[in-house]
Formats: sequence, C-alpha cells, structure tokens
Amino acid sequence: MPSRTLQILPPGFIPPYLLSRLAEHASASISARAVNTLTIDREHRALRGFVPPKLASGTASTTAARPRPARPNSPERAIHDAARTTTLPGKLVRTEGKPATGDIAADEAYDYLGATWRLYHDVYERDSIDGASMPLTGSVHYGKDYDNAFWNGEQMVFGDGDGEVMNRFTIAVDIIGHELTHGVIDHEAGLVYQGQPGALNESICDVFGVLVKQHSLRQTAQQADWLVGAGLFMPSVKAKALRSMAEPGTAYDDPVIGKDPQPAHMKDFVTTSQDNGGVHINSGIPNRAFYLVAMAIGGQAWETAGRVWYDAVCDKRLRQDADFEAFATLSTDVASRRFGAGSAVHKAVADAWLAVGVISP
Repeated sequence: MPSRTLQILPPGFIPPYLLSRLAEHASASISARAVNTLTIDREHRALRGFVPPKLASGTASTTAARPRPARPNSPERAIHDAARTTTLPGKLVRTEGKPATGDIAADEAYDYLGATWRLYHDVYERDSIDGASMPLTGSVHYGKDYDNAFWNGEQMVFGDGDGEVMNRFTIAVDIIGHELTHGVIDHEAGLVYQGQPGALNESICDVFGVLVKQHSLRQTAQQADWLVGAGLFMPSVKAKALRSMAEPGTAYDDPVIGKDPQPAHMKDFVTTSQDNGGVHINSGIPNRAFYLVAMAIGGQAWETAGRVWYDAVCDKRLRQDADFEAFATLSTDVASRRFGAGSAVHKAVADAWLAVGVISP
C-alpha cells in the first residue's frame, strides 16, 4: 500500500499572521471576530489529519499518463447556506443548472466554482478537481462574521467577512480558484505544507487563482492586474488586494492590517517559524517568477506559462518536499519538452527563475 504523508493543512485564504494582527491591533469588535476565525481555523485543521496524498515516489498519478474518461461538458455544482453556523454543508439553495437565488454570496459561489472548473476543463482537459468528475460543493454564510474561506478536502467554505476590514469571501473569483487549486495539488503533487514546499503550494494556488480570473475575463497578461483577492478588503483599508504577483510586498500598507511582508527575490527570503515556515510570505518569490514568465511571453497566460506550471504540478518527478529550485528545474525542463529547447517559452521560464534568484547564473 502506498505510504501516506501527514500534511499540515492550509489554514484558509487569509494567513494566520494577518488574523493575529487584527486580533492585536483592531477595534474590540474586529479583534473578537479575528480571534473567533483563528479558533475555527484551528478546529477545522484538527478535524482532518490527512489530505488526499500523492502516492509514493515513482507511483504518482499524472494527468498526461492516466487514461481519461469522457469529460462532461459542465460541472456538478451544489451551493448550501450554512446560515451563520459552522455546521456543514447547510441548507441546499442551488444546484447545477438552476436559476440564480438572489443571494449574492450563493450566486457568486456558483458562478466562480464554474469559472474554476472551466479553466481546468477547457484549457488543461482536467475532469474537475480530482481529475475524476468530483462534484463542486460550496457553503456560504459560514460562521458569524467569519474572516476566511477554505477548502476542507471535500468542499469550499466561505465566510461573510466582518464588514469593516474584510468583505464577503465570494467577492473575488481568484479566491475560489486559489482554494480549489489546493484540491488539485492534494490529488497531484501533494506538496508538504511547510517551508519552501508549502510556499510553493501557496504560490501555485495564486497562479491558478489569477489564471481563473484572467480566463473568465479573457485578459492577456498585459491587461491583467496580477492581484490576488482584489475587492476583499473594505474601502477604508489601505490595500489593493491580499497579494500582488507583479510586485510582492506592495499589496497593502495599513495601520490595522500592517504591511505586506512578501519578498520578491531570494535575497530577501524570510526565515521564520510562523506561518508554517513562511508559506504565505515566501510564496511571493515564485509568484514573481510566474508573472515574469507570463509577461515575457505575452498573450493569454493560461495557454503558455499556465500550461508549463500545470504540467509541472502533474509531473511524477515533482516530489512532495520540492523546494523552489526543484520546481524551477522541473518547470524549465517541462517548458523545453512542450515548447522546444531554446523556444521563447523555455527561455522565459529559465530567465524568470534566474531573475528572482532561485537559479544562479
């Protein structure tokens, strides 16, 4: 039987250090909500000791290698209303093909689960999150003013936000694309959620989150804003988004939530015991690399840079403990194999990893 690797589960879209900052520096009401969110996040991680693991080295599945069943032409979505409780999934309010409910959170969840499914299905020929027709389930209005969203291995869960610092978590399609990509990684690479493999995990989720947004808007790399979570923070907060892939470290600078801590280059790599070894912080480095690849190639990023990243995630050579350099080497090789050695794509990938200091000259 293939070995299982114990995983430290992603805490949700909002990093724990930002919630801790709110707990310490925000008003009493916001602080209480942040503490409640942190408590719920700890509890949901404790409920699942394992995520669907990658098989032992040498036996990992790859999308390219396994036979593909006939793919459906639409996802199978089900949206539930948790009614401000933490009981999942809640009351079923919309199923596949049914009309809008009039509840903006439920309808955004339905639409954006579909947008994520379409990117993976239409571009990468992937049959849902697990590659095997997994239904897409979401629960909205989770908890009381819950400041997060997460993938629990079976479904998406969305809080309404506190209404003062954070908006509802269905507001941005890339949030949903990001979290569902944790599921794709669970079923493919199984990257350990700690240190550089964990930061790589977070970065890959950001990559496909922004690609879902760009694909749904039919944007080129040059037209895209390269922001993750734009619209999540309320207008009173000095923030463009939660992260910037173009300029890591510039997404926010606010007295309450602090300053965006992401580095854009290995020389500024943050060594820390917090945030599972800086998984949400150091992900800025591979994020910047992907942005550089996409901009160097131009056009629609999901067709070229995104294809390289997707192939690398599904490649059986990608180990669970892969660091930035291992992924850089693999993605460069994948680019060479798919687009040709010395091609513009191959050169862009190699140059980008060099530019962010992951690969030495």
